[in-house]
Amino acid sequence: MTLKIHQRVLQETRLPGGRRLDLEIRDGATGDAPVPAVLLLPDAAGAERKAPAALLLHGYSADKEMMVGTVGRALLQRGIASLALDLPMHGARRPGGARPIPDGAMELIRNWRLALLEGNLGLSYLGARAELDRGRLAAVGYSLGSFLSGTLAAQDRRVRALVVAAGGDLPPGPLTAFARPIVDPLSNVRALAGRPLLVVAGRRDRTVTPAQAEALYAAAGEPKEIRWYDSGHILPQAAAADVAEWLARRL
Repeated sequence: MTLKIHQRVLQETRLPGGRRLDLEIRDGATGDAPVPAVLLLPDAAGAERKAPAALLLHGYSADKEMMVGTVGRALLQRGIASLALDLPMHGARRPGGARPIPDGAMELIRNWRLALLEGNLGLSYLGARAELDRGRLAAVGYSLGSFLSGTLAAQDRRVRALVVAAGGDLPPGPLTAFARPIVDPLSNVRALAGRPLLVVAGRRDRTVTPAQAEALYAAAGEPKEIRWYDSGHILPQAAAADVAEWLARRL
């Protein structure tokens, strides 16, 4: 069954090289609550010259603006559109500005499944826009978003290229056995099956360690590439520029 996607444009702003649309999107799969989103469209995109696009998924306690202001802007300068979402309990959906801490394991799993549904909604929305090429879609995930984007890419071949930023395999510890059946980054990258992967990571990252990034990279098949930065979990702006340049070549 094909679900109808509803959008509400809240604001449109001119940017160098394109325009920004602040949106709310929803469909029947994700429920009645709209998903806050930002779409960046390059000037050259149109029905006669469709542009590639990327779905951008942020990290824990961050929001869509973090992705828009870094990799989204860099992609726009390369003629690539992007859609950044506020994940459940994040950004405009954070209740009272509180930290997005789920109330127990069941709520955590529920939010994870909802985030996957909304990621699929984002891909469908990009594919439905007349200015965009549904055959040239990518996913870019940062930290928590990298686990989501990897799962989406494994399940949905509309994702033609995957970027894992400040992400990797699950950390060692007692919770990993609980989490692995729900999200398995190693199985996800193996499922790419010839679709290109880029891993960008900080050599001093203590949140998702270099060892976790290396484990993910080792599990992936070709084509793949890993790039290191002299940073912690917050990657430098140079990483966003490198991601945009890499996606411009792959898409």
